[in-house]
Amino acid sequence: MKYDFDEIIDRRNTDSIKYDFAEKRGKPAGVLPLWVADMDFRTPPCVIDALVEKSRHGIFGYSDTRSDYFDVLKNWFYTQFNWNIKPEWLVKTPGVVFAICAAMRALTDEGDAVLIQQPVYYPFSESVIANRRKLVINQLVYSQGKYSIDFEDFEDKIIKNKVKLFILCSPHNPVGRVWTREELTMLGEICLKHGVIVVSDEIHADFTYPGYTHLVFADVKPEFSEITITCTAPTKTFNLAGLQISNIFISNTNIRRKFRAEIIRSGYSQVNIMGIVACRAAYSCGYDWLIELKEYLSGNLEYLRSFLKNRLPQIKLIEPEGTYLVWLDFSALGLDDKELDDLIVYKAGLWLDAGTMFGAGGEGFQRINIACPRSVLEKALKQIEQAVNQL
Repeated sequence: MKYDFDEIIDRRNTDSIKYDFAEKRGKPAGVLPLWVADMDFRTPPCVIDALVEKSRHGIFGYSDTRSDYFDVLKNWFYTQFNWNIKPEWLVKTPGVVFAICAAMRALTDEGDAVLIQQPVYYPFSESVIANRRKLVINQLVYSQGKYSIDFEDFEDKIIKNKVKLFILCSPHNPVGRVWTREELTMLGEICLKHGVIVVSDEIHADFTYPGYTHLVFADVKPEFSEITITCTAPTKTFNLAGLQISNIFISNTNIRRKFRAEIIRSGYSQVNIMGIVACRAAYSCGYDWLIELKEYLSGNLEYLRSFLKNRLPQIKLIEPEGTYLVWLDFSALGLDDKELDDLIVYKAGLWLDAGTMFGAGGEGFQRINIACPRSVLEKALKQIEQAVNQL
């Protein structure tokens, strides 16, 4: 490989949430962190070069994007997903969760129902509750090691609760599903039928494993585009989360107007200049790096798969179709959730994300981030093995 993903990069004492805040967040000092969704790899060299060049310029005033920024986005989404975007659709925000909250406030009123599909990325439920909306859950169905959607329950929940907005996670975090065209079509048709607006979180779109293809929800059918806010960002793909940049696409003029008005009410205007620089560089010259990264992650997944099969068969891998966040089923150990957390944190010395964080259906699960050097993953799995063997 041209890029060295095996390199161990010391992230301690760098103000890293992942590495420097264990005790502040209730974990013992020294735990090995494989939790929050950032990677232990440097961003592509061309992105670093662009940021260094901007730093040397030395002026970090108010900034915005010109046409070259959109041109880079247009090329990326067309070449990667065969999706044609238009300049007027673009609204830049500091993050996807920020955009989800803004959409919620712009398009629903306090007390209105918002539907999510748990177990799912925990800021979804937090955002609904914090914004005083009614949380409605269409729980994913777990059967024979795979997750599916209960469409009958999905529509029933929409009707009974008069759901106004649905937050779609695609690819799904944490269960790793890359939704098929048939599944997305069924979701979209139901939402169209009942006048539900869809906020589609597609931040993990660039991470799919061989045999799976991400489909932009808004592009599945022309009608879906008119009810959808598509949330994207280069931050997961190129490890840029701290630079706070996301690109939100809204083709419906009325929805976009309301969304922009809510951003103005929040007091937010221009995005981070370094985020602009990094996003433009990443989408311009980061493709080769991404291809090698995905190959490396596939190797990490294979290592994890083999280790569990041969040495920890009690722990079941939920085969991911996308993302670098892997969902593990510990239920065969017969532990309750507190006992499982104690096993992971205090006996294995790891910091993972407990399944209960992700809501209904998360009991007995843990989420592990495999975007790290293989030696780190190996160490973590051996620590789990030792802890399990001592039960």
